[in-house]
Amino acid sequence: MIERTGQGSYFHRVVKHDATLYLSGVVADDLSAQMAGQTKQVLDKIANVLVGAGSDASKILSATVYLSDFGAKDAMNEVWKAWFAADQLPSRATVGVATLGQGVLIEVVVTAAR
Repeated sequence: MIERTGQGSYFHRVVKHDATLYLSGVVADDLSAQMAGQTKQVLDKIANVLVGAGSDASKILSATVYLSDFGAKDAMNEVWKAWFAADQLPSRATVGVATLGQGVLIEVVVTAAR
């Protein structure tokens, strides 16, 4: 069974299929923040969405990280490593992109277990 929640104009925030959750891309709310601040905001938002969907951050299976400033990858990695428990790091790909929108430095898409 497929269940979709959080409908927007172009996507649903979460698509559930059996015991797997697929989250749409998440960006920071405070776009004046630098990479570390935006990364923390994004991870916290993902955690909140997962809790609302009956899961939690420890169940993140994979992540795709999009960065509009690849030179700030180290700052993102510092927050990433501090936010996740070392034994709960998901698989991850990090991709540099030309733009994510005005002021957006990072967007993260995750798949998680429920």
